[in-house]
Amino acid sequence: MDDRRTVKVSKYLSKHLRHQPERIGLSLDPHGWVAIDDLLRAAAEHGVRISRAELEHVVAVNDKQRFTIDVEHDRIRANQGHTVDVDLDLPPATPPAYLYHGTVARALPAIRAEGLRPMARHHVHLSPDRETATRVGARRGRPVVLAVDAGAMARDGHVFHVTANGVWLTDAVPPAYLRFPG
Repeated sequence: MDDRRTVKVSKYLSKHLRHQPERIGLSLDPHGWVAIDDLLRAAAEHGVRISRAELEHVVAVNDKQRFTIDVEHDRIRANQGHTVDVDLDLPPATPPAYLYHGTVARALPAIRAEGLRPMARHHVHLSPDRETATRVGARRGRPVVLAVDAGAMARDGHVFHVTANGVWLTDAVPPAYLRFPG
């Protein structure tokens, strides 16, 4: 499978497993899962033919590990980033002392005033290291990496979850827990 096809299939999966499953007639279960056969059939009915091998390849090589196939190999879901209502059923987890958030300079005034908010998503997404946060921020321009005092947040009662691909989730990050560069 060439890289362009891999990216195309990954974006298609993200769109329909995170944001608009109904657009191709899919219904995610309460935890975001959908039968792989249903997904492949719905995609084909909407003009996008994806083989089972292509789907498994995309799940295996996706650089951000956005998707998970269940242990029975009959269902798939996105690991995080949903704008549709799902409960990923992730247990609370104790975060490391610091987590990181990649953004761009134009977002800093709002972040300084309001902290990090989930916007259209269900949670704020945090990275376990600066390198990952830098890549995340670079998707929208020149990256700025913020450090999040996750240890203090947890001690103060904020709840964290970690996804299968290592992304940390929390409801919001108040400005007091953010460390800005410079």
